[in-house]
Amino acid sequence: MTRLSRDFGNTMQKDAVPAVSADVVFASSRFPNYKIGANNQVVDGKDDPKVLSMKEVVARETAQLLEQQKRLSVRDLANKFEKGLAAAAKLSEEAKLREAASLEKHVLLKKLRDALESLRGRVAGRNKDDVEEAIAMVEALAVQLTQREGELIQEKAEVKKLADFLKKASEDAKKLVDEERAFARAEIESARAAVQRVEESLQEHEQMSRASGKQDFEELMKEVQEARRIKMLHQPSKVMDMEHELRALRIQLAEKSKCSLLLRKELAMSKRIEEKLSDSYELDGSEALGSYLRIKPCSNNGPELSKCSIQWYRVPSEGGKRELISGATKSVYAPEPFDVGRILQAEITYNGQQITLTTTGAVDPAPGLGSYVEALVRKHDVEFHVVVTQLNGVDHPSESIHVLHVGKMRIKLCKGKMTIAKEYYSTSMQLCGVRGGGNAAAQALFWQAKKGVSFVLAFESERERNATIMLARRLAFDCNIMLAGPEDRSPLGS
Repeated sequence: MTRLSRDFGNTMQKDAVPAVSADVVFASSRFPNYKIGANNQVVDGKDDPKVLSMKEVVARETAQLLEQQKRLSVRDLANKFEKGLAAAAKLSEEAKLREAASLEKHVLLKKLRDALESLRGRVAGRNKDDVEEAIAMVEALAVQLTQREGELIQEKAEVKKLADFLKKASEDAKKLVDEERAFARAEIESARAAVQRVEESLQEHEQMSRASGKQDFEELMKEVQEARRIKMLHQPSKVMDMEHELRALRIQLAEKSKCSLLLRKELAMSKRIEEKLSDSYELDGSEALGSYLRIKPCSNNGPELSKCSIQWYRVPSEGGKRELISGATKSVYAPEPFDVGRILQAEITYNGQQITLTTTGAVDPAPGLGSYVEALVRKHDVEFHVVVTQLNGVDHPSESIHVLHVGKMRIKLCKGKMTIAKEYYSTSMQLCGVRGGGNAAAQALFWQAKKGVSFVLAFESERERNATIMLARRLAFDCNIMLAGPEDRSPLGS
């Protein structure tokens, strides 16, 4: 039988865990000012590293309690020792039963040998040889039985040693359980005392804050604001914060775009002065999508615009042949999404003389319009509230609200439950911004549903007008149809 031995001295020493500290020292009568450091860590605002904040003390106590909880339970160890002791007792009982059975075997072998001896004296010849052989076999069995008894005695001694060892270990484990129980009770009492001291300190701080007046009140307000900020960082409101930041960035971008436009205009004017150019007209307005450009006279020397011929062009910013914008023959032009990234030119002709006005740079995109259109593309059907200002080139006096549906396969114009027009995307369909139209040109849209049926629609905002143009062209492109303006078709009216 294999001997079992184990040194429990080192094990008990390793399992011992230092007691959880229950001393909480308050270095100040005020709440500390916390700050957010690297990796969103809460850092004490004080420079003295020796003074621990309340959060650090609580974190340290929690870590020690978790470490103590993870260690090996002495009660479980004692239960294992008791099970081992029971197994040893069972082995001892089995050894006793084997010893009794061995005695019975010795008695039976002795009786059998005596019977064979008496039989040997009575027989002769061949039978006598068989009896002697049987006696030899009985003696051999007796020797084997004696050897087995020796092994059983040795096993019995080892089992007894093991039982004594397990019994002693079980007693030691019970003592350790009692010690751990007493230690746990002491820790609980210490924790209760620490909690009581914290409560007393909080009450004392509240009394001091009431007595100190406005100064402490302002400090508490700062702490509350900092706590709210920390709480907001851990709540699902980041999307809202990002939207506010994005809105602020858009406003800043628009302001910077205006400042950039003014600077470019001043630079262009200074160049004109240096080169002694005396132009009679200039372009006025923001050079961005969502606004409109107006030809403005610089002096009274030039002819009236009503007597001049005007034509707008778009020129690629990287250079190339300019494109005529069909129907753009008025003094006002509102850029559309197709003009973004391109330079606009207005050519004024009077009595054979031509004056070309050019924007200072390429047309800037509208902030946030791209992400807005991407969100609309995911929808099956998008609705816009519009007013029909022209029908088939004739002014429409009614100002009733219509609904323009831009879908995956078609565009539909409705008034209440009545459908005014409904057409699938096709090569005969045209969709672009209105050429002219005064100040409202940036909100107006020209839609030719099919040949002979056209509308001029006024939207609630410039953003919806430009989003409708981009969305319809995007969905028509998904249907393998290039939906664009009438640059290479019949001209538009104002």
